[in-house]
Amino acid sequence: MRERLYLFDTTLRDGGQTTGIDYSVEDKRQVAELIDSLGIDYIEGGYPGANLTDTQFFAHRPGLRARFAAFGMTKRAGRSAANDPGLAALLAADADAIVLVAKAWDYHVELALGISLDENLAGIRDSVAACRAAGREVMLDAEHFFDGYKANPSYALDCIKAGYDAGARWLVLCDTNGGTLPHDVTEIVTAVCSVMPGSHVGIHAHNDTDNAVANSLAAVRAGARQIQGTLNGIGERCGNANLVSLIPSLVLKPEFAARFELGVSERQLASLTKVSHAFDELLNRAPYRHAPYVGASAFATKAGIHASAVAKDPRTYEHVPPETVGNTRKILVSDQAGRSNILAELERLGVPVQRDDPRIARLLDEVKEKEALGYAYEGADASFALLARRVLGKVPEFFDVERFSVSVERRYNAAGERVTVSEAIVKVTVDGESLISAAEGNGPVHALDLALRKDLGKYQRYIGDLQLLDYRVRIFQGGSDAVTRVLIECGDSEGRRWSTVGVSANIIDASFQALVDSMTYKLLLAGAE
Repeated sequence: MRERLYLFDTTLRDGGQTTGIDYSVEDKRQVAELIDSLGIDYIEGGYPGANLTDTQFFAHRPGLRARFAAFGMTKRAGRSAANDPGLAALLAADADAIVLVAKAWDYHVELALGISLDENLAGIRDSVAACRAAGREVMLDAEHFFDGYKANPSYALDCIKAGYDAGARWLVLCDTNGGTLPHDVTEIVTAVCSVMPGSHVGIHAHNDTDNAVANSLAAVRAGARQIQGTLNGIGERCGNANLVSLIPSLVLKPEFAARFELGVSERQLASLTKVSHAFDELLNRAPYRHAPYVGASAFATKAGIHASAVAKDPRTYEHVPPETVGNTRKILVSDQAGRSNILAELERLGVPVQRDDPRIARLLDEVKEKEALGYAYEGADASFALLARRVLGKVPEFFDVERFSVSVERRYNAAGERVTVSEAIVKVTVDGESLISAAEGNGPVHALDLALRKDLGKYQRYIGDLQLLDYRVRIFQGGSDAVTRVLIECGDSEGRRWSTVGVSANIIDASFQALVDSMTYKLLLAGAE
C-alpha cells in the first residue's frame, strides 16, 4: 500500500501577494477551475474579511472537487474566540476547511504580537477548538516554524502540539522567510515527526534561497504528508514552492512514485503544461521558456551531437518523456546545429524531405550564415519552417510587399490632449493586383501590423483570427551600427502559437520582417492556396 500525499494550493491567497498580481473575483473563479482540473486536494481561496474581493469570493464558493479552504488568523489576545471578528468572518465563509496562521517563533510572539508565550498558545487552542466545534476541518499554519525551532525548539513544538490537541487535522510547518536549506528541513521535520504523527504534518516553503521545491521534497522524505505551493511558483518576494515542478517529480520519479499516491491522474498530469501556460496567459505574462517540465525549452536539444543521440533514443537526454506532462520534444536549429537537428526539426514541422537530400547541407549552411548576421531560429520555429521550405522549394508566394512606410506624429486630439500617433502605409501585390492599406496605431509596429492585415485580397479570410501575442527586441550588436533582432509570437483561435524573427539595423524593418513571416506562416497553417 502506498501512502497518500496531499497537495494544497495557495495560488489564490499567498500567490496573490506576488508583486503585480491583483485578482478580481472572476479571476479567482477561473484560476480555481484551472487548479481543480489538476486533481489538487485543497484550494485556499483567500482571506475572507480582510478585503472585499475575498469576502465576495467566499460568499458564493466555486463548484470544486477539491476541498475549499479559507485563511485567517487565530483570535486576538484579550478576546474570546466567540467575540473575535476575524474568526467570525472565517466561520461565516462558505468553506470546507479553515487555515489558521499562528506564530511559532517566540521572538515574533513577544516582539510582533506583544503578548506572552502562554497567551499565544491559548489563542491557538481556543481558535482551533472553535473552528472544530463549527464542524470545519482545521489546519494550523505554524508561521516561522523553522526559525522558531532553531531559536527555541520546545516552544515551536508546543505551538503545533496546542493545535493538534485542540483538533487540527494538519500542522503545517512554514518556512516563512524562505531561508531554510534542505538539510535543515530534513533534520527539523524528522524531529517533529518523532513526536507528532507525520500523517498530520505539512510543509509550506518559500523560495528565497531557490530551494522551495527541494525543501518540500526533503520534508516528504522526513515524514510530512501535505505539500503547499502555488501554480508556477508565484508568491510573496521570491515565490512559493512550485506545484508545477513538484507534481511530476512526485508522480514520475521512482523514489516517490513507489511510496506515495496523489490525487493526480495520468490524464491530469498530461494537462500540466496547458494549465501552467493558461495561468500565465490569465496573468497577461509570457510563459517562462526555461521552466522545468513545462517550459518551451524543457525538452529542447540544441547541440548536434545531442540531437543525434535523441533521434536514436530520447532517454539519452530526457529525464522523463515530455508527453507525460503535456510538453513536446524540440530539436533546436542554431549555429551549433548539425544535420540531425535540421532533419528532426523538419520532421516535427511536417516538412517532407529525404535524409540524403543534398539541399539539407545547403539549408544548414544558410542557417549558420543567417545566425552569424543575428537571426535566432531556435526561438523562431515559424521563420525556420519558412526558410527551410524556401530552400526546398516548398513554400508558395502568397503576396509580395512592394513597399511600406511609417510616420510618427505628435499632435492634439479632439479632446485637446497631446498624443503621439503612428501611421503606416503598406503596398502589397496579390495575384498581380496591387493593394494599398493604411492604418493608425499606438506605435509604428502596431500600425504596420494593422495595415498589413487590413487587405490581403483573397487571403483576407484566413487571417481574421490572427493575434500578435508577444513582441521582444534585442540589440544584437552595440554601437552606432547596432543590429536589432525582433522576435514576434503569434497565435490563432485554434490555440496554435508560432514565433518569427527579423533582423536589421532598423528596428522597424526587423519588426516588419517578422510580421510578414508570421502572416505567411498563418496562411500555410490555414491551407491557403
